Amino acid sequence: MTNPNKGYTVAPPYGQGSYTNENFPLSAQTQVVGINSNGSPTTVGFWVDNAGNNFGFVNQGSTFTSISDPNTPAGTGFNQLLGVNNNNVAVGFYIDANGDSQAYSYNIATATFTAIKLPSTFNPVMTTATGINNAGEISGFYIDGAGNAHGFLDNAGTFSIFDDPAGAGTNTSFLGLNNEGEVVGSYVDQLGITNGFTFNDVTNTWTTVDDPNASSTAAFDVTGTTINGVNDIGQLVGFYSDGNNVDGFLASPVPEPASLGYVAAGLLLSACIYRRKRPHRCQNRASECKEHHAGTARSRFALRR
Repeated sequence: MTNPNKGYTVAPPYGQGSYTNENFPLSAQTQVVGINSNGSPTTVGFWVDNAGNNFGFVNQGSTFTSISDPNTPAGTGFNQLLGVNNNNVAVGFYIDANGDSQAYSYNIATATFTAIKLPSTFNPVMTTATGINNAGEISGFYIDGAGNAHGFLDNAGTFSIFDDPAGAGTNTSFLGLNNEGEVVGSYVDQLGITNGFTFNDVTNTWTTVDDPNASSTAAFDVTGTTINGVNDIGQLVGFYSDGNNVDGFLASPVPEPASLGYVAAGLLLSACIYRRKRPHRCQNRASECKEHHAGTARSRFALRR
């Protein structure tokens, strides 16, 4: 296997000496996707065997456990865990016999799986759960019968679907959330370019966040910016295409005008400016659709690469 993916964790101050390898034993590839903030953190992700099968994993105290939803078809293994909260409940998906993704949650303590089923009125074909916060609220996205992607939130079995108002209405994905009502992800705009966003579920505010070095030119099938993680102090992680490579970043909110101090000190670049917009959101709860006015937001982020 050429250039296999290998997993790692990284701790502050995020220097070259802060990396720790984390790979499922005897795996061909490993990706660490989620981590909680317990004193001894649990990590989750997926590993790939030499035959190309994907399996979820949980790592607690350097003890790895392979995870596969029991509904996964025999011989076609594909499971991935994408998020975990401080209660050690993880979320992810498996691929069914039709080749469609099906979301589930996994209680690590009891080793039990729970299917995440969107209402049939949403016309879901494929569903992926991407994150879970400490209150048990789950983020994700689904593909409908027309092939369009929509973000969703699952709050104790009450589902809401979302489309970024700046997008084309055909491709919005919720990729993570924190404990402060903030959701992150990506949408595709009218020009076919991927943009990152944050969505505040408390204030109903959508905010586009694009790395200033992002390019509309594809690199490894990636264009624009994608935000796929947020912590409780609002720091964002994601990746973007610079036209030749795909680069990762950490973006931290910087109050204005304090951001000028960061630039003067030469510590971090002030970038990733939130764009103002006054869109509408269409929120569906089962068959109910309500229109709301979204607020405006403007903030600055300092980037680390």
